[in-house]
Amino acid sequence: MNDSPLLRVTSLKIAIRTREKDLFPVNSVSFHINKGECVCLVGESGCGKSVTALSLMGLLPSPPFHLAGGEIFFKDLAIHAMSSLELQDIRGRHMAMIFQEPMTALNPVFTIGEQIAEAVNAHFSFSPEETRKKTLAALEMAEMPDPGLYAASYPHQLSGGMRQRAMIAMALACTPSLLIADEPTTALDVSTQDQILQLMNSLREKNGLSLLFITHNMGVVAQIAQRVMIMYAGRLVEISPVEEFFTKPRHPYSKALLDSIPKYDSISGQDENTNNRKERLSTIPGNVPSLEAIPSGCPFHDRCPNAMARCSIETPLLMETGRDTEVACHLYSSCR
Repeated sequence: MNDSPLLRVTSLKIAIRTREKDLFPVNSVSFHINKGECVCLVGESGCGKSVTALSLMGLLPSPPFHLAGGEIFFKDLAIHAMSSLELQDIRGRHMAMIFQEPMTALNPVFTIGEQIAEAVNAHFSFSPEETRKKTLAALEMAEMPDPGLYAASYPHQLSGGMRQRAMIAMALACTPSLLIADEPTTALDVSTQDQILQLMNSLREKNGLSLLFITHNMGVVAQIAQRVMIMYAGRLVEISPVEEFFTKPRHPYSKALLDSIPKYDSISGQDENTNNRKERLSTIPGNVPSLEAIPSGCPFHDRCPNAMARCSIETPLLMETGRDTEVACHLYSSCR
C-alpha cells in the first residue's frame, strides 16, 4: 500500500442546525483509505453512514447540514475548504459515487448514453465522437454485454442489475481514483449482487481503484473488504482488518452484529438454527438512538451487555488495540 493515504478524514463533525441546538449525525470521525483498497463502512440504519459518504463528496444540502469541524483531504486537496464550484471539478473526475437506488438516481427522460456523456462533458472538452467512444468504453468497463444497445436505452428498459451497472459506468466514465458505493447491491438478487461485487473487486485489482463501500450486509463485507469500519450513532467504534474482524471482533457492538447473523454449516449445507427449532437468532436489544436522544458517554452503553458505570459518563475514544486495529470501548482502556 502507498504510505500516503488517498483519502484522509480527521475529526469530521457534520451538524444539522435546528432551532434548539445542533444535532450531530457524524461526530468526530477519523479514518483513511489507501490506494487500491476497499474499506467497508458498516452499521445499522441511522448510524450516519450515508451522511459520512455525502459529506466526502460535498453533496449534503446546506441548510440544514453544515461542516462543524474536522478535515477531509483527498491526496493533497483540502476538500473541506473547497467552494461548491471547486468541488464540481473534483466530483466525478477524481471522486465518484454510486447511489443505493439507481432508478431514482438516473434521469428517466434521458438515455443511459446521454447521461454518461453528460458526466464526461462536465470534465473534458471532447468531440461528439470522442465522447461516444468514452461512453461506450465506460459501459464496457462495467461489463455491459452490448454497450451500444444499452447506451441507447432508457433506465426503465433495464433490469435492476443493468441499471446498477449503468450507474457504475457513469461513475467510472472519468476514471476516478476513489469510488464511494452507498449500499449499491441492497435491491439486487443474490446472483446479481455477486456479479456486481466481482466487478468491483476486478476494477479495484486491475485499475488500482479505491473503494469506500457502505453496507449492512456482512456477507458483502466478507467478499469485498480489506478493512472494516463499524459505525454507531455517528461515531466509529471499531476499525479492523476484515479477517480479524470476523475472527476476533473487539467492540461489543461488532460482536452483537456478528452474533445476529444466521450460522451456516458448510458441511451439512444447512442453517445451524434449523437443527434446534427452539434456538432463536441473537438480537441487539433496543434501537439506534435518534439524534435528539443520543445518550451521554458511550452511545451504545444502554444496549451493551458489558456496560460499566463509566460508560454512561465518559465517551470512549478510538485507541489502538493491535496492528491496524482501533476500538472505542472502555473495556480496553480499563486494561491499560
